[in-house]
Amino acid sequence: MLTEVNKDKTVLIIDDSPINIEHLAQVLKSDYGIKVANSGELGIEVARSQRPDLILLDIVMPNMDGYEVCRRLKADDVTRKIPIIFITTKNEIEDETRGLSLGAVDYITKPFRTPIVKARVRTHIQLKHNSDLLEKLALIDALTNLPNRRRFEQILKREWARCRRSQASISIILIDIDHFKQFNDHYGHLAGDRCLSRVARALPIPLKRPADSIFRYGGEEFIAVLPETDHTVAVNLAEEMRAQVGKLLIPHTHSETSHPYISISLGVATATPNARSTPTTLVQLADKLLYAAKNAGRNCVRGQVYKSDTDFYHKTADA
Repeated sequence: MLTEVNKDKTVLIIDDSPINIEHLAQVLKSDYGIKVANSGELGIEVARSQRPDLILLDIVMPNMDGYEVCRRLKADDVTRKIPIIFITTKNEIEDETRGLSLGAVDYITKPFRTPIVKARVRTHIQLKHNSDLLEKLALIDALTNLPNRRRFEQILKREWARCRRSQASISIILIDIDHFKQFNDHYGHLAGDRCLSRVARALPIPLKRPADSIFRYGGEEFIAVLPETDHTVAVNLAEEMRAQVGKLLIPHTHSETSHPYISISLGVATATPNARSTPTTLVQLADKLLYAAKNAGRNCVRGQVYKSDTDFYHKTADA
């Protein structure tokens, strides 16, 4: 019986024979979305743009055979995790060995039997789903349900490269809960966990655009990535985050800030990526600005636009 997991999955059939494509599509279309390509070149293009959950690949095709298609798909970060099943008339052991050594997960010879194709496709679709789920869970912080630091590093690297190509500015906001150790010491770690969860739910509220992301950076620290966002907008968002956390009115009688509730300090750094700067540069500047906010009494925002390496040796400016 087909599971709910499989009903929204897509299978890409790459084969130069219209008859083979039609046959496979008829076998699978009631269970999966079907994409087709009648050449290796087109198959690679469709795989990159559509990112199917599974590829059924013929070997004997003109211009580019299935082995080369498989090699190129596995060499590309965009497509390398898509499982590939060869379906082919080539039935020698050496052919199967070669296909599997290139990274295919299975090898079915023609003429194929419908129950076998359906069973193997179902198995590998399920395995891909499980793998994707585990990978996703590995990028989520269990306490706050926010993406974790590993995911932050991936997203920042990607958005930095995108902003460098378009010569757009990118901002990050580094956030720290004020005097959180004293909170844990006084109220206990269970209360501390509840506090972290509430703050994590409040921080994203000001973010409006899909590209804006916020992450648990570690301990009581969070960090936001704001692609194509100038400094003024980023500082305003930081101030809104500070206000949202203030509205929670989480008691913190041992706080040394100006009011007895949980508050946050924020460092906002903005840059236009170029050859002289890196994502690490921006994080380091945000960290420096966060400490400037703490030194200013906490529960405040400090920000700066990165212009050169000398920014790290100058006194940070107020936001």
